[in-house]
Order: sequence, then structure tokens, then C-alpha cells
Amino acid sequence: MGHRKNFRDLPRKRKVQIVIVAAAQLALHGYAWRDLITRPADQVKGPKLPWGLALLVNWIGPIAYLAAGREKRDALPAD
Repeated sequence: MGHRKNFRDLPRKRKVQIVIVAAAQLALHGYAWRDLITRPADQVKGPKLPWGLALLVNWIGPIAYLAAGREKRDALPAD
């Protein structure tokens, strides 16, 4: 097996890339959780519990929920 590097041993450019990807993943995860928790159950396709468990799967869970797990919210009423 190859030598395992510590984060502090990586080049600055690679550290920045890792931090950006991690921040994007956390933002996506947080947004999906917030949406699932605040969205009424009748606007979620299926039970909320399985979607909550799916959100635990990195990248795939939040993307799947946001793409396929939500009903569209009603448009604002016209005046």
C-alpha cells in the first residue's frame, strides 16, 4: 500500500480543494435536512423517515431527495 499523507502534508492547493468540496457537501446536506424537516408530510413523496435515512448517504441521498423526494410547492396566488 502507498504512504498515507496527513492533511497538513498536502499542498495548499489540494487543501483548498478539499475544504471547498467539504463545504459544498455540508451545505447540500444541511439544506436537504432543513427542507425535509420543515416541509409538510403531504409534500414529501413517501414517508419522511426513509428520506431522512437516505440523507445519511453522502451526496447521493441529499441529491436524490431534492430531485425526486419532494412535491412542488404551490405557486404564490395571483392578486
